[in-house]
Amino acid sequence: MVKDPEIGSHVPSGASLSERLERRGRRGAAMRRPNILMTGTPGVGKTTLCKEIASRTGLTYINVGDLAKEGELYEGFDEEYECPILDEDRVIDEMEAEMSDGGVIVDYHSCDFFPERWFNIVFVLRTENSFLYDRLESRGYKGKKLQDNIQCEIFQTIYEEAMSSYREEIVHQLSSNTPEDMERNLDQIIQWIEQWIKDNN
Repeated sequence: MVKDPEIGSHVPSGASLSERLERRGRRGAAMRRPNILMTGTPGVGKTTLCKEIASRTGLTYINVGDLAKEGELYEGFDEEYECPILDEDRVIDEMEAEMSDGGVIVDYHSCDFFPERWFNIVFVLRTENSFLYDRLESRGYKGKKLQDNIQCEIFQTIYEEAMSSYREEIVHQLSSNTPEDMERNLDQIIQWIEQWIKDNN
């Protein structure tokens, strides 16, 4: 996992170490609201929850899939899964400035390529297989793509990825099966955001 990359588009390649640290320090000092990562297998409800949190709190919402599509941040095409391959370095370059300012909620089904320093908390949404199967099928998932995503949830692949990529104490699992689960998660996350702002300002 990339722990602390130097982003050429935001820090000139010729900048000295002290200049880089100064820039980074200025960004950190200005961060008055937390950065949140919402991750989990496709179909667990990340986008619905993120949009509602952003609406209620004023946090900036970034859907990494949409960002990549708009900027064509791809490095190829996966024939087996019939989907483009994300150019992770370009995505990080694109997001760096906004993440440094704070107050961002990021929505993506993978999490191990983001810089660890970006996030104050990581939520992994989990959904029971019966619910997930129906959701993915309604999206048009089928065959290997459908089965692999179900297996990913069964073996808690995304949770393990998050635990190995970020400090254990900032990674939290949340059940996301029903509308009641979403409301409970929404309330808990908003309370956490409010407390973080109170503690850090």
